[in-house]
Amino acid sequence: MSDLIQAVLNSDERTNLRQFASQLRASEKRYLLRNEILAAFSDYCSHYEQSEQFQTSSRLGKLIYHVQEIILDGNSLCLIIRPRIASQEAYRLLEDLTVEPMSISDLLDLRDRFVNRYHPQDGDVFEIDFQPFYDYSPAIRDPKNIGKGVEYLNRYLSSKLFQDQNKWLDSAFNFLRLHHHNGHQLLINERIQTQQALSQQIKTALQWLSDRPDDAPYEQFRFDLQTLGFEPGWGNTALRVRETLGLLDQLIDSPDHQVLESFAARIPMIFQIALISPHGWFGQEGVLGRPDTGGQIVYILDQVKSLEKQLQEDIELAGLDVLNIHPKVIVLTRLIPNSDGTTCNQRLEKIYGTEDAWILRVPFREFNPKLTQDWISRFEIWPYLETFAIDAETALRAEFSGKPDLIIGNYSDGNLVAFLLARKLKVTQCNVAHALEKSKYLFSNLYWQDLDDKYHFSLQFTADLIAMNAANFIISSTYQEIVGTPESVGQYESYKCFTMPELYHVTSGIELFSPKFNVVPPGVNETVYFPYTRTDDRLLGDRDRLEDLLFTLDDPAQVIGKLDDPSKRPVFSMARLDRIKNLTGLAECFGKSKALQEHCNLILIAGKLRTEDSTDHEEISEIEKLYQIIDEYDLHGKVRWLGVRLAKGDSGEIYRIIADHQGVFVQPALFEAFGLTILEAMISGLPTFATRFGGPLEIIQDKFNGFYINPTHTEEMAATILEFVSKCDQTPQYWSDISNRGIERVYSTYTWKIHTNRLLSLAKIYGFWNYTSKEDREDMLRYTEALFYLLYKPRAQALLTEHMQR
Repeated sequence: MSDLIQAVLNSDERTNLRQFASQLRASEKRYLLRNEILAAFSDYCSHYEQSEQFQTSSRLGKLIYHVQEIILDGNSLCLIIRPRIASQEAYRLLEDLTVEPMSISDLLDLRDRFVNRYHPQDGDVFEIDFQPFYDYSPAIRDPKNIGKGVEYLNRYLSSKLFQDQNKWLDSAFNFLRLHHHNGHQLLINERIQTQQALSQQIKTALQWLSDRPDDAPYEQFRFDLQTLGFEPGWGNTALRVRETLGLLDQLIDSPDHQVLESFAARIPMIFQIALISPHGWFGQEGVLGRPDTGGQIVYILDQVKSLEKQLQEDIELAGLDVLNIHPKVIVLTRLIPNSDGTTCNQRLEKIYGTEDAWILRVPFREFNPKLTQDWISRFEIWPYLETFAIDAETALRAEFSGKPDLIIGNYSDGNLVAFLLARKLKVTQCNVAHALEKSKYLFSNLYWQDLDDKYHFSLQFTADLIAMNAANFIISSTYQEIVGTPESVGQYESYKCFTMPELYHVTSGIELFSPKFNVVPPGVNETVYFPYTRTDDRLLGDRDRLEDLLFTLDDPAQVIGKLDDPSKRPVFSMARLDRIKNLTGLAECFGKSKALQEHCNLILIAGKLRTEDSTDHEEISEIEKLYQIIDEYDLHGKVRWLGVRLAKGDSGEIYRIIADHQGVFVQPALFEAFGLTILEAMISGLPTFATRFGGPLEIIQDKFNGFYINPTHTEEMAATILEFVSKCDQTPQYWSDISNRGIERVYSTYTWKIHTNRLLSLAKIYGFWNYTSKEDREDMLRYTEALFYLLYKPRAQALLTEHMQR
């Protein structure tokens, strides 16, 4: 039994537990989540005049703190307890305080009963369990180390080398011998036939190199090394070659995880990368703010530029310029024939600022021209992904003149396509979820049947299970994206155990302690987003044009609202108009606070202005709601709502103009997996207020370089902003202090150089791990394939049939 429950039952607080349980049974609520449980316990403490210390520090208070859900089943209470991060237990509490542990299957059956979807007479529901397939993999023990998978994996691999040196060194030798590019053998040639010979030749080469000047270029001694069995790839100078060979020599003689990581980072094994992002409008201009199109476009394009630059640097350092090797990066997305003035109908588009990086667009097959000629919502895209992957394989092979060395999936749809491609091409697969819809939509799995005609969660969650388990490694922007906080469940953690009533039960959907998880936060494009104080880098013409747009331009086609007093401090936000981004919540917060209105104006850049211009049901709903809020709180003269699509350079200057006016940036999302706009605002110098639900908790240090807000409590959110504004009015230096600390935070932690160095290092280590354990992974991959063909594909075909009838 849980120690938390046992502690209560062994104390005089048993009576309090019985009273609290009785109070819950008497309420109308039958399914309570954590915030509701805490509120109910607070009500109980008030009713029975319990002290604040009892509420927070008693044995019962500690138990209640860790209870994530309570389901009332007849007269018994089912308690789902999360005693620690990434751990869950379920118990049934009877009226006499008897406690019975519940199995996962029992818990999932109970949830099915709650929504009247439990039919034992029809037999058991299909059960998905990935746990047996993680036996091949080492497991992290301490939850604090989740998200540091590569560090753990390096220690594990080096210990294996030490325990069974011959086997693992043979694997390492064979792995090195594999490497070639464009017909050129790399690293070692046929003169070295065994790992014993490799070890001896390394020592011979090191002795020979000891007399060479450190800066001697590789070309001068290339053929001398070749006769010893070493091909290009070890370094571009004598010093670099000595260092790399020295790391391998050290690894052979005395394995060490840090040496392994340093050596693996130098192996030239990645030259061509494919990034997969099918949904939305993927382009370089005129797309931001369209449905399904926002931060992921910025993220991927910035990532591509940094990846190409880093790959080129790595190639030069490895001495491979003697072979005229150059990197190539391709973003694979969907071609949209009716492109609405964008470049999304172009098959191939060069990415600005790169030498050989491209957007490759592959069309969906013509199943139904009425649909496939146009943009398709990310919720409706599923029937087209399998054939898209088939066609994309041919296109990628043609563009790469071969196959990529690494495939990076983005979002649920991109990760599924990445799985299909990586499986076929036999290359390393990396997943980036950015955001998982399951966490964003409350009870989306439990009520999937009611939501499926609109959101098709049955397809999306199945795709997520397949892709996240098949991936060689997963990068997240934050730790809590994986396993949440002590108070909240992480996005990936929510896939550990859940039910899709009448479809399947997931008893173990993901191994959270697997070393495949790594936290690698993104960076900011420093050429576009930089501090407002760098006036020499700002273009005067852009500043004047955008200043007019933000504060004074009278153009009903682009702007709603004229400010009575443009000199007031601007409260600024910029996001898509959808429910999760919650710009309407910020408008309501502003509308409810007369004090905030006295000090500030509200300026929003938020997609379209009129419902007739949108085809996205969520955006239409939010547009209507924003108009209603402006009217209800009489915000005319106090709000500017800009329905514009900004060029990337303009968005950077917009932040800086708001900073010129000593404004603030507010990110009010109900949930935010990471929050690139937060980094953009902070590096521009804007004091930033961001949701406490999700990734911003790891970016911002509250009240030091930014502020947390609770977007579900509008009065509290207004009070937090108002407190800052009032303090700035009293002490003008306070605005600059927060501004400067925000800038420092981004430069120290969130740059693309840091990101891509880490990403490529991970890809090399996991490539090695994938090679050495591929036989052990095959059973997992077969299982994911079975789920694809038996669960995903029939539902995708049913949705396609529905599309054909439209």
